[in-house]
Parts: sequence; C-alpha cells; structure tokens
Amino acid sequence: MIALHVTDLSKHYRRDAQAFTALDSVSFSIQPGELVALTGPSGSGKSTLLNIIAGYDQADAGSVVVNGFDVTRARPAEMDTLRTRTVGFIFQQFHLVPGLNALENVELSLLNTSMSKTERRARASEALRRMGLAEHGSRRPALLSGGQQQRVAVARALVAQPSVVLADEPTAALDRANAESLMDQLAELARERGMAALVSTHDQRCLDRVDRVIRLENGALS
Repeated sequence: MIALHVTDLSKHYRRDAQAFTALDSVSFSIQPGELVALTGPSGSGKSTLLNIIAGYDQADAGSVVVNGFDVTRARPAEMDTLRTRTVGFIFQQFHLVPGLNALENVELSLLNTSMSKTERRARASEALRRMGLAEHGSRRPALLSGGQQQRVAVARALVAQPSVVLADEPTAALDRANAESLMDQLAELARERGMAALVSTHDQRCLDRVDRVIRLENGALS
C-alpha cells in the first residue's frame, strides 16, 4: 500500500481582493520506507501542503490518502485519531506547551493511547534520549535553547512511532551535528520501520540524506 498519495491538490486564497494560488494541481506518492525532501523558495506552498496532508488545513480540490485513509473527506474526530496513531508532525515553530516540561510535552502525543502512565513515561523518556536530551526532561521550554526545543518537538512527533512523518523545516534551529543526527534518525526509521517521511527544507544537509526530492514553485511541482 502507498503510504501517502496526493492527487491534483489545489488551494487558493484571497488577499486584498486578489486571488492567490498556494497549490496548483499537485500530485505525488511516497512509498513506505521512503525519505523525501520537499524543496522550493519561501511562499512556494510547502507549509500549506504539509498542513493539508496533516488535516490542519483544507484543500479546495484534490485528495490526500494516508495509508488508504482519505484525509480530505475525514471528520475532525477521525483526523485526531489519525494524528495520534498514524501521522507525526514536526512543527517549524515547535508549539511546545510552556507550562509542561520536556518529558511531559513529549508524553502528550501518547495521552489518547491505551498505554499506561508508566509505559507512556518510559516511551517519552526513550524518545528524548534518542534526541540527546536525556538530562533535560524536567526542564520547561523557557529553559531550553531553540535547538533543544526543536529536538523536543521532534521527539514528540516520533514517540508514537507513526507510519508517516511530516516535517516543516526540522533542522532550521539545529547545529550541524544535531541536524545530521536528526536526518540520520529519520532515514534509519524509514528503513527499519517502513516509515514514510516528507521533509520540507532548504538545508543541503537534509538533501544529502534523502531518497529523492520534490520541488514546489509557485504552488506547482517543477
């Protein structure tokens, strides 16, 4: 089964009474085990595409199918379930909860599962360890650097072992060593678990580690 199948996806906005095309009949597929980069200049539609795939935004036309499930026809409750069990999203702006520490932020992704609290805590601790943050679990976001916050956000996206991961500029706040480590981990998860990953990036360090590249320009594949 194809992990992610996007067909003729279009999205239009209006700004100051002018029409603006964010996505123009975009179509592509990603197989299980593939790590794919999504590139293109700022404003080309990359973030819009990721948000529609994850169900945070709606397309005007076309379809998105994740593991056989049609996202574009899903009800909000169905999308909540999909994001809990199937799709992990790495946000560019982190979106950590200020009042929770790093471990609790990661554990949030497991709250709607059947795991016990002990299991959730152990899984979240391991996710932080893989990100090199084993000693930072008790710290709140305000006490973490930008790069550390980014790695907490990555751990949160991966802790539920999703079959599809969407990442919006995941290495933007990371130094070279941590950026390369993150991409190596995504590549390893893709190989070992059959996870499919779509990574929006301008970073050459990412492009050196992916299976292929999809480029957007003016909302269309180029």
